Amino acid sequence: MSERRVVMTGIGLVSPLGIGVAPVWQGLTEGRSGIGPITHFDPTEYACRIAGECRGFDPEQWVDKKDVKKMDLFMHFGVAAAKLAWEDCGLTVTEENATRIGVIIGSGIGGLTAIQNQAFILKERGPRRISPFFIPMSLINLISGHVAIRYGMQGPNHSVVTACATGAHAIGDAMRLIQRGEADVMLAGGAEAAICELAVGGFAAAKALTSRNDDPTGASRPWDRGRDGFVMAEGAGVVVLETLDSAQARGATIYAEMVGYGMSGDAYHITAPQPDGSGAARCMTAAMRDARVDPERIGYINAHGTSTPIGDHMETLAVKLALGEANARKVMISSTKSMTGHLLGAAGGVEAIFTALALKNGVLPPTINLTDPDPECDLDYIPNTARDKVIEYAMSNSFGFGGTNATLLMKRFH
Repeated sequence: MSERRVVMTGIGLVSPLGIGVAPVWQGLTEGRSGIGPITHFDPTEYACRIAGECRGFDPEQWVDKKDVKKMDLFMHFGVAAAKLAWEDCGLTVTEENATRIGVIIGSGIGGLTAIQNQAFILKERGPRRISPFFIPMSLINLISGHVAIRYGMQGPNHSVVTACATGAHAIGDAMRLIQRGEADVMLAGGAEAAICELAVGGFAAAKALTSRNDDPTGASRPWDRGRDGFVMAEGAGVVVLETLDSAQARGATIYAEMVGYGMSGDAYHITAPQPDGSGAARCMTAAMRDARVDPERIGYINAHGTSTPIGDHMETLAVKLALGEANARKVMISSTKSMTGHLLGAAGGVEAIFTALALKNGVLPPTINLTDPDPECDLDYIPNTARDKVIEYAMSNSFGFGGTNATLLMKRFH
């Protein structure tokens, strides 16, 4: 049996650049940064005091008031993005199709804020004051659970936890389920809300975060000589995937066709990537092989591009290995994390949406703050200004702690 073709027909975004596609895409193509001082807690004593917060997000606009306190913020974000995506796609769950519609929404860290805050309560006020909702508010798979319960989606329901590759793995896994005929429609993506004392302190202790506190909007600067670590961010990106036949039959908006999915493992280090880029390159090569697309046909890569000294150099080497030196020189690459910061487990979901929009709209987002290029990072990173360019194929890369890698490959639908 031949695999069924899969397309993206719904998108939902909650990000530091705004809520919903229109404001986020406008901010992205204008090269606007969503980074600012941390307001979720007093960061005075912390080495990193800036982040990409979703300012203006009101959980009560997305979740019933009685349920808000039963859920961690990462769940609020995930449910909101899923609602936006589901409404965007125009489908309805019925008694006939309910078992064919599923959900895979993951998170890299999940309810760490809830875990931290309930630990504070345990220490200060004793075990009897722990919230009865503590466990379900911290479990990562509960976003998928909440979404499925809200809409009555009875198909495959699970979650992905692969650090910063989570969102991409969730979408790729959902694509596979539809290709194999195990579901007809899937909501998939990632959500994260880890801007809390424990996470910011922990990432700073690992020397992963920027210390450019006096220049928030210029702090995330992938491939720039002055990069010194990533900027943590929060939000969610969720998409609706369905069969091409279904989408065409109902006249749905198609953002992009999902044609390739690659995975690999570095088997090298718990936090650092394989320095020669070979693990990430194998992941990109796997996606191209899956899609039966030659390297010279890749027009754009939405890079992982976290703004870390090692990671950005590694990804440059990986692109050259996967595409070959000549094709690597021609492909256009950008890191939208220069504007959103790093959404950790949500990054892959958000950036898959950015990649699809780049294909559909013929506009490639820039890498901002690239003013002093690292000579060892010598490819076309679309510096500082968006580029009008119609392309056929685009990849989105996501790499996570533990050496876990995911690449999604999409095709412009026309």
